[in-house]
Amino acid sequence: MKKVLLFLLVASLAAPFAALAAGAHDELECTGCHSIHTAKQEKLIFAVPVNTKDINPRTKLPYTSITALCLSCHEDADKGGQGIIPIKGHMSHPFNIKNINPKIANVPASSLRDGVFDCVGCHDPHPSNPNYRYLLVDTQKGAKMDVFCSVCHSSKVDPKSLDKQPLFSSMDQRKGPVVPALK
Repeated sequence: MKKVLLFLLVASLAAPFAALAAGAHDELECTGCHSIHTAKQEKLIFAVPVNTKDINPRTKLPYTSITALCLSCHEDADKGGQGIIPIKGHMSHPFNIKNINPKIANVPASSLRDGVFDCVGCHDPHPSNPNYRYLLVDTQKGAKMDVFCSVCHSSKVDPKSLDKQPLFSSMDQRKGPVVPALK
C-alpha cells in the first residue's frame, strides 16, 4: 500500500512536466496562436494580442511582427508576456533585426520575414517540427549546435566537420502527409 501511495505521489508531481517532454507547443492547437475570424491584428492572423509592452533596446520601440507574437508568451509578465519560458534578450541571440551586417552573418533569405530576422529565423514552433527546441536544423538534441550555427555563420566553423543540413519548414505543405479529400 505504501508503494502504491508513493507511486501516486511521484506521478502526480511529475505529471505537469510530462507535457513538456514532447515539446511545449505540442500541447497547443493551431488556435493557440492563430485565428482567422477573430484575429487580434490587421495583417497577421494572431489569436492572442501581441506583446506591445516589451521594448526593443536597439530601436526603443515595441517589438513587431512575429517577434511580438512570440514575446506575448515568452516574456516576463512585467514586460507584457505570460512568463512561459521567458526570453532573456541580453543573454539570447539577437532577434527582430532589420539590417544584418554581412560581416557577422550570411542569413539565408528563407530565414527572413519581410526582410526582418525574427524568432522564426531560427525556430519553427509548429508541433510537426521534431528538432530540439524547434530549431530549423537537426542538432542531435543540442549536441551539434555548430551544424545549426553554421547556417548563418559558416566562416566560424570548420567546413570539414559539417554536412549541409536541410532547413526544416512546416510551411511547405508538399512535405506533409497526404490527407484524402472528404467525400
